[in-house]
Amino acid sequence: MACPHVVLPKNSPMKTLKLIKNDPWLAPYKRAIEGRHNRAVEKIAELTNGSGNLSEFADGYLYFGLHKEKRHWVFREWAPNANAIYLIGTFSDWKELPQYKLLAIGGGVWEIKLPLKTLHHLDLYKLSVHWNGGEGERIPAWATRVVQDPETYIFSAQIWDPEKPFTFTKNRFKPKTSPLLIYECHIGMAQQEEKVGTYNEFREKILPRIAVDGYNAIQIMAIQEHPYYGSFGYHVSSFFAPSSRFGTPDDLKALIDEAHQRGIAVIMDIVHSHAVKNEVEGLGRFDGSYDQYFYGDNRREHPAWDSLCFDYGKNAVIHFLLSNCKYWLDEFHFDGFRFDGVTSMLYYNHGLGQAFCSYDDYYNGGQDDNAIVYLTLANELIHQVNPHAITIAEEMSGMPGLASKFKDGGIGFDYRMAMGIPDFWIKTIKEKKDEDWKPTAIFWELTNRRADEKTINYAESHDQALVGDKTIIFRLIDDVMYWHMSKNDTNFVVDRGMALHKMIRLVTLSTINGGYLNFMGNEFGHPEWIDFPRQGNGWSYKYARRQWDLVDRDDLKYQYLGAFDQAMIHLVSQKKKFEQTPIVKLCENDGDQVLAFMRDDLLFVFNFHPCKSFNGYGILAPAGEYSTLMSSDDPEFGGYGLVDKSVPHFTRRDPLFENEHKEWLLLYLPARTAQILRRKKPEEIGTSEPSEKVEKAPGKKTDAKPAAGKKAATKPAARAPRAQKKSGK
Repeated sequence: MACPHVVLPKNSPMKTLKLIKNDPWLAPYKRAIEGRHNRAVEKIAELTNGSGNLSEFADGYLYFGLHKEKRHWVFREWAPNANAIYLIGTFSDWKELPQYKLLAIGGGVWEIKLPLKTLHHLDLYKLSVHWNGGEGERIPAWATRVVQDPETYIFSAQIWDPEKPFTFTKNRFKPKTSPLLIYECHIGMAQQEEKVGTYNEFREKILPRIAVDGYNAIQIMAIQEHPYYGSFGYHVSSFFAPSSRFGTPDDLKALIDEAHQRGIAVIMDIVHSHAVKNEVEGLGRFDGSYDQYFYGDNRREHPAWDSLCFDYGKNAVIHFLLSNCKYWLDEFHFDGFRFDGVTSMLYYNHGLGQAFCSYDDYYNGGQDDNAIVYLTLANELIHQVNPHAITIAEEMSGMPGLASKFKDGGIGFDYRMAMGIPDFWIKTIKEKKDEDWKPTAIFWELTNRRADEKTINYAESHDQALVGDKTIIFRLIDDVMYWHMSKNDTNFVVDRGMALHKMIRLVTLSTINGGYLNFMGNEFGHPEWIDFPRQGNGWSYKYARRQWDLVDRDDLKYQYLGAFDQAMIHLVSQKKKFEQTPIVKLCENDGDQVLAFMRDDLLFVFNFHPCKSFNGYGILAPAGEYSTLMSSDDPEFGGYGLVDKSVPHFTRRDPLFENEHKEWLLLYLPARTAQILRRKKPEEIGTSEPSEKVEKAPGKKTDAKPAAGKKAATKPAARAPRAQKKSGK
């Protein structure tokens, strides 16, 4: 499908881009923003001969690599520095034979055509590449299946040509993105057993859990083949090959097909920010040169990741990476991508050691325009191939326009990861006493974002669970989890940790303007860290798995956390366009540590105070009747049931606020709890009248007119453990 709006006629006047119109602070950088936009427009025109059809340009995977045609096999590879290439494999006894020598056909492209009877399903193959001064075995750059020998650990490409190839039962799938609720996962470590899990096991055992929990998307890590399992999939060697550790390409297709049948979108964690340095398995010196795919100078190696950096200024590299995007969309029906390491791509210094304190930091000449153009083209291509596709940027610098539309002057991502939020929670838990948790700081961190860019909120992802770091629950409870997570065991540290775990997740979810993400197992407080098999741990899989039995056991408190996560996910997902509703702050009291805000008819109230419960706490809210939908203190979530959800709440008039159409809502707020209430529509309200009886907690009086955001009466913490717990561990 052509995209003519991105191709401007020569000398046409440039209208002020919407990105700049929407943000007056960007006006001083107008020239830089328009310059980047124009460079992307020009590059699209150059690559597509003016048609704007990037989808047609990105068909490289249909030309390069090994393909079975009606009368023969055909193999093509781009290796401009090579002077001879042989196809070797099980069919040639791994020897260079003249009948398997490729022919140079121009432009650095090599080709060979072979009779159909020559190659067969599951045959192994490689390339033997010769160049001036050297030679080496290489796995084809466009290989779609790569396997590792279990005895020699050597990787080889493998022909995948089954008699009955997989066919999708659901060819058209439109992701639900209102809101987008993402379950981040890793196939290999998704199983209970101490081993590498498979696509089929994930489809059979884990997908049903995700569906029940209410998430409408999964974001799968480590799909592209990588030599070292412990790299978490971020040192990619074969960009077109789904990792064979987890099963066959058809197994992955079956997983995606099943997810779609369950209404779950499948997002791939794609790595185009760098590549593994390996030369035999990867692209390091594919044709003997240092600069075929990567920079050939001091920019070649990433200073922090021990990897290689793509040269995004080369059209051949753009072709390779754009074709990679289209391949995963077309061949496997992925619904989009989370682009890893975008910050590293955007800046010459990879964003290392830079604070990004002002707009000057985004337009000071330190930006890699070639990478910015590539990312812009990738987003345009992906949405041409599938208009409903989802693109997410993992980016921490906050570059303006990253998640704005290309036509408006942006780079074109649909969402950006709110990477500051998990950092904020870690810093808060580590450095602040419970009494010093400030609702003003919490609310600001969760809502401080550009109005024209959608974000993915998250309290923690896989990053916070990796070895060397800790999950939120492990920071809150630590080794006490090993001894006091039984339901019949009362422990002050566990009580505190579970209460805050629930509140942190709810306040993070309830403030989204785009989507929410959770890493698998964290929803029920999975203990400990992630540590992949390595020499330092005896190559153990003990910490590279998920202990699902913890949440399945009726005698453990993990079940409470899982139930709470499921309840809050379902509640938000059932609210139409929840993420688009304005967040109206009603109360933000640092002294009492109380935060309250509304989104449409839903009222979210948080009392972060470690020991004070408030009776008849006054919140100025839209007039009407409110019912309590859920409380983090509900017994089914491991609470004490101090909030009576059967009690309706009626607002009380105050002449001072009549013009604002607000009245006093008086609530009982137990310490360290969160509540969600719903304001009833006029037609839902019965004949009952507001009365003192339904407004107060048992045995307590309530003032008729409290001061704004203040308590009418103070009540000691009803739960003894939390009244005694003043601060952190």
